Amino acid sequence: MIALGSDHVGIELKRVIMQYLEEKGLAYKDFGTFDTERCNYPEYALKAANAVVSGECDKGILCCGTGIGISIAANKVKGIRCVVCSEPYSALLSRQHNNTNMLAMGSRVVGGDLAKMIVEQWLTGVYEGGRHQVRVDQMKEIEETGKIGK
Repeated sequence: MIALGSDHVGIELKRVIMQYLEEKGLAYKDFGTFDTERCNYPEYALKAANAVVSGECDKGILCCGTGIGISIAANKVKGIRCVVCSEPYSALLSRQHNNTNMLAMGSRVVGGDLAKMIVEQWLTGVYEGGRHQVRVDQMKEIEETGKIGK
């Protein structure tokens, strides 16, 4: 299951992603917002991120105007590695090398067709582990202790 979240600016892009997921037969849960009334993206980033870290959802996709603010908010949740992408290659590598569990995009940055390509690459990317695991472990250590090593 994929957690979805957006603010009022990102809602249209989120709807494009919802349609894409439906076409692919992929389950999702929308954590809001549900209309275009002005709102604050941290609320929806938090709801979707909590669903990912709790295991309710496997991954999450977020949308706001640029993808930046909503990703920063999601990354405040312990255990989240959210990447902002505006092209497919970085989305793929974020999965392969960084084991990202959330993707953020900006509705003012990417259009619907590009967003679908980004989502496709991100969802099909498989974490490679190996040499990358050391770095992911270091990120977790920073999250836990504020430092790397003793």
